[in-house]
Amino acid sequence: MKTGLTLGKFAPLHHGHQAVIERALAECDSVMVMIYHAPEFTQVPLEVRAGWIRKLYPSIHIIECRDGPMEVGDTPEIRAMHEEYILRVLDGRPITHFYSSEFYGDHVSRALGAQDCRVDEARQLVPISATQIRDDPYRHRQFVDPLVYRDLVTWVVLVGAPSTGKTTLCASLAARFNTVWMPEYGREYWEAHQHQRRLTPEQLVEIAVGHREREDRLVHEAREYFFVDTDASTTTVFADYYHGQPAAALRELADQTPQRYDLCLLCDDDIPYDDTEDRSGEANRADMQQRVLDELHRLGRQYVTLRGSLDERIAEVERVLAKFDKWRAEA
Repeated sequence: MKTGLTLGKFAPLHHGHQAVIERALAECDSVMVMIYHAPEFTQVPLEVRAGWIRKLYPSIHIIECRDGPMEVGDTPEIRAMHEEYILRVLDGRPITHFYSSEFYGDHVSRALGAQDCRVDEARQLVPISATQIRDDPYRHRQFVDPLVYRDLVTWVVLVGAPSTGKTTLCASLAARFNTVWMPEYGREYWEAHQHQRRLTPEQLVEIAVGHREREDRLVHEAREYFFVDTDASTTTVFADYYHGQPAAALRELADQTPQRYDLCLLCDDDIPYDDTEDRSGEANRADMQQRVLDELHRLGRQYVTLRGSLDERIAEVERVLAKFDKWRAEA
């Protein structure tokens, strides 16, 4: 039995790391990956970084190292510190091949009694480092899997009743932060498929699914922030209003929204009502706004309410984002 081991911070996981992992998978019967906590290097939680590898490589055994040494260097003391920690965590589990692209491959392999397997040590196959990606994720996004990149972006969703300024604000925020935004797919779908200004419960599910699929494609083009006009929770409000209750599949998508989006912004209905063919009047807007609020509370979602003019709303979003940390979720 060949057992491979690699280790690191994976902050973030990039194609260079993946080349090491995939070489180990190709050559060994089983593979372990040790992931270090590393709060000094990254705010991305250990469990998120471990989750990337679990999703991309389900057969790998992950060891989350929350107390691992963070000292970096090639002194006898630092080498001994790392070797002792690795051996203690492995607790006698035999390793036959140690994979890395770093200088420490030599001394760690000797400590393990394993074969030293270096992968792209000169960074010719994947000319990137995790430090470069941390410094500018957008510029180097071609070196990370879409699964990883979506977590390097802050997802900001705007919700509210019809005619509360979501679309205008979304477009303005994207321009302000030099990024992309996701238009409300439901509006496009309604124009193409509505019958007597109504959609079926099944069609509302199609809207929610289609909206998410477009988000997943578009987020790879986002720079730091990804602004989204409406989510499945609002579609659920419409389903409940027009059909008495949403389809189970739609409810399930709505229930996932607190985890899918990092920051929720509620556009207030304090601006003039803009009547269009797909809307049902100002009184209906007030009713729908209350339903949107009720759904936010049902889901236990934290949100920031935006009021006033477009400029005032943009200024408030700037204030919120200036101190927002998606991994601590404090607005």
